Amino acid sequence: MSMGITIVFIDPTGKEHTVEAVAGESLMQAATAAQIPGIEASCGGNCICATCHCHIDERWFAKLRAADTLEQDTLACTNEPQPTSRLSCQVPLTDALNGMIVRVAASQH
Repeated sequence: MSMGITIVFIDPTGKEHTVEAVAGESLMQAATAAQIPGIEASCGGNCICATCHCHIDERWFAKLRAADTLEQDTLACTNEPQPTSRLSCQVPLTDALNGMIVRVAASQH
């Protein structure tokens, strides 16, 4: 049985938000449920708007499956993409990600 997964979001102002999530939901779903500032998710998780762009802490980035071509193309259109950039809608949460630190990217507008 899966226990809760704790994710620490750092919003664009630097404020930390600790969120309890559930394995199987996306990082974006956890962020929007907790109303994390900066995660708009305008496309509802369809990997086309980049309004859920975030930077995964390097210690956790290697634990994620690689971004597919659509996600890579969408990230290429964001403001200041970083090597650890991901669209949170494309990051499924697993127990192995318990404690992950995520920095919300600056606004895409």
